[in-house]
Amino acid sequence: MRTLGYVAVNVFRESVRDKVLYNLVVFAVLLMAASYLIGQLTAGQDIKIIKDLGLAAIATFGLMIAVFIGIGLVWKEVERRSIYGLLSKPISRAQFIVGKYAGLVLTLAVNMAVMVGAWYAVLGYMGATVSPAARAAWVAPATDPTMLKAVILIFVELMLVTAVALFFSTFSSPFLSAGLTVGLWVIGHFNADLRNFEAVVESPAAAWLARGLYYLLPNFSAFDVKYQVVHALPVPVAYLASTAAYGAAYIALLLVAAVAVFSRRDFK
Repeated sequence: MRTLGYVAVNVFRESVRDKVLYNLVVFAVLLMAASYLIGQLTAGQDIKIIKDLGLAAIATFGLMIAVFIGIGLVWKEVERRSIYGLLSKPISRAQFIVGKYAGLVLTLAVNMAVMVGAWYAVLGYMGATVSPAARAAWVAPATDPTMLKAVILIFVELMLVTAVALFFSTFSSPFLSAGLTVGLWVIGHFNADLRNFEAVVESPAAAWLARGLYYLLPNFSAFDVKYQVVHALPVPVAYLASTAAYGAAYIALLLVAAVAVFSRRDFK
């Protein structure tokens, strides 16, 4: 555990020093603050716009952090040849991969905390400055704590994206890893269409292939409950737990696969 912690902390320190990372977070925070001004243009819908834009900003910029840092976690060490020094120390390749992953997850957690804090600050200011009559028309309070359910699932989704990016980075270049990760993320958001693909094709083989891909590829759309929390619709705790468990299981499989691929690489 001490070795994993050492690798994770080093990844976190390197990520914090990355100016691109700062720029992404600052831009996301500014976007959430600007959503307040945008919300003023639509009477009666301003709070919903701020909530929706805030969640979208957290998800989008979190995705960018997960992809563009995750794809270089392994490649950077190989390119700089620092991998030789690391593997000569009492650290296994499995510890190296899992530690890298833990470090990026920690980075994601800190940056998401900053973005969520800024988002709730904007919402809190909105709730404190509007008239009681306007506040009474809202379907939920400005700083409704149930919105954290969407934040939790966004974080689990980003953890899964990070695992995907790390897996691809163990055997491909950063450019290819980024393309594969983003492509898989896009497909995963339309995964439900694969289940119903047999309704639009006549080929049984194509239908079976689509059904197989539906069960094989990660279903990223399951993590999206932004609409429900913005409109104060119920998100059962059981759904939250089952979806998080699905994400955790998929992450574990990807890390095992990443370790298996990385263990076969010859750096001599």
